[in-house]
Amino acid sequence: MEVVIVAPSEDGLNLNNSKLIDSLRIKVVEVNNIKSIAQGNAAGIRQATAPIVVLAEDHSYPDPTWAEALIRTHQKPYASVGPVVRNANPDSVISWADFLIGYGPWLDPAPPGLATHLPGHNSSYKRELLLEYEDKLESMLEAEIVLHWDLRARGYQIYLEPLAKTSHNNFSLLSTWIRVQFLAGRVFASVRSTKWALIKRLIFVFGAPLIPAIRFWRAVSEMHKPGRLKNLGFSTRLGILTALALGLILDGLGQFAGYAFGAGDAKDKLSNFECHRYRHVKPNIVD
Repeated sequence: MEVVIVAPSEDGLNLNNSKLIDSLRIKVVEVNNIKSIAQGNAAGIRQATAPIVVLAEDHSYPDPTWAEALIRTHQKPYASVGPVVRNANPDSVISWADFLIGYGPWLDPAPPGLATHLPGHNSSYKRELLLEYEDKLESMLEAEIVLHWDLRARGYQIYLEPLAKTSHNNFSLLSTWIRVQFLAGRVFASVRSTKWALIKRLIFVFGAPLIPAIRFWRAVSEMHKPGRLKNLGFSTRLGILTALALGLILDGLGQFAGYAFGAGDAKDKLSNFECHRYRHVKPNIVD
């Protein structure tokens, strides 16, 4: 396995070589000014040498068999393979709302099979297919769901592999979370509509108020699938639903802004939250 670390400088990482696994190849890619997660991911993909690349986060904790399961499934002609996801900090209704908005369709347990899209920042790809995007790769990675849609439009299949599991640490501070929801919605809408004609953008601008209701219904449906959130009490579920409704309204407002006015500085602000997530979560990560 090869681990590619993207950072402003190698010296600033303070890597402890004594704790690194001998069987891993560690490669540091220096990017002086990382303006977005997509920029860092694109730089790492271009410098990787393995035929399969997986995007990873410092706040997502894979199971020991995660890599093996992804690689084994990539022996089939899938363009992308994604894991199922668990909530790493489940003691907060804000964390659950954040998780369901971002990763609800892949909440463990989830069945294997072809998918329309996969967990962002946590899925694997055949590297050669990503390199075909050339200078457009970074923009395609800004909202990975757009990349997944494009891969499928090009005739490729993407697959959810439940034997690959990871636990994701979610925003749990309300003051941060409400800003992140708006910013994420704005970035997604701006990326999605980059090539749209004006009339199509206007349709989605005026249709934006419907987005929270549609997504709320889908998220609630994911919550109630067999085996999910079974140990949560009524009051906790009610709190999650309330927070979920608030988050999706904020996301819808962000999408309205993105369709109407573009991303603005939302990418930079969102990247700052993502790169310093430890400042915006309560210290209650499960083992």
